[in-house]
Amino acid sequence: MSHAQTLIPAQPAPKQAHKPITATRITGYAVIGLWIVLAAALIAMVISGWDPEKFTRYGPRYLHGLYTTIALVVISVFFGGILSLPLAFARMSKNRFINGIAYCYVYVFRGTPLLAQLFLIYYGLGSFRPQLEAIGLWWFFRDAWFCGLFALTINTAAYQAEILRGAIQSVPRGQHEAAASLGIHKIVAFRKIILPQALIVALRPYGNEIILLIKGSAVVAIITVLDLMGETRYAFSRTFDYQTYLWAAIFYLSMVEALRHLWAWIERRLTRHLKR
Repeated sequence: MSHAQTLIPAQPAPKQAHKPITATRITGYAVIGLWIVLAAALIAMVISGWDPEKFTRYGPRYLHGLYTTIALVVISVFFGGILSLPLAFARMSKNRFINGIAYCYVYVFRGTPLLAQLFLIYYGLGSFRPQLEAIGLWWFFRDAWFCGLFALTINTAAYQAEILRGAIQSVPRGQHEAAASLGIHKIVAFRKIILPQALIVALRPYGNEIILLIKGSAVVAIITVLDLMGETRYAFSRTFDYQTYLWAAIFYLSMVEALRHLWAWIERRLTRHLKR
């Protein structure tokens, strides 16, 4: 058996390669510096323009608008998720008629602006008041809040259906075949094998969709819903202070940032078994 006669002396750590200063790095540093300057200027404007009287007067209205925005987004995401399930299955159906209906729904609501959909629901359905009263739905469509909720729900349902369909189809076919070889019923296999894997894939797109919905919900202010943007418009109409919109932007940014951190935590929690 051979053995070492002498030990290899300790070697110094390799020298780090010096990164040359390129135009790209200079541009990046300049952009970062610009953002820092803008952030400092923004903070300075908030501090210098602070008015305790306006804060006392309109602060509760901002909180009410924030609550309305959160309620609209949460409820519409929930009901949109329920509606997206049959839509996703219809999109994957081999029946051309069912698939065609689901495709048209998704195509229309993803291809047209949310604002146009909101106007069609709020103003367009108002033209059918006698028919809606006859079927007992006028109480729903005469209220701007319910119209905004309905528009957000059917809009996000189209996006969520495509997210879910893509996630389900991304699961390898071998998972289906393995479940069938073990004699597992298709419904059980889908619920316990396919769907959990699909939801992990769809998690990040779902988060992006909710963020887009938070920002898109501001359009309901146009139909007199006093959400966060609606209360901001009211405050601006009374004060003509541009900082009213600045505070609205801060609230929206805070909501998006909180959701981003929550979604990152959920993703880390659900994918901890995939870490190496």
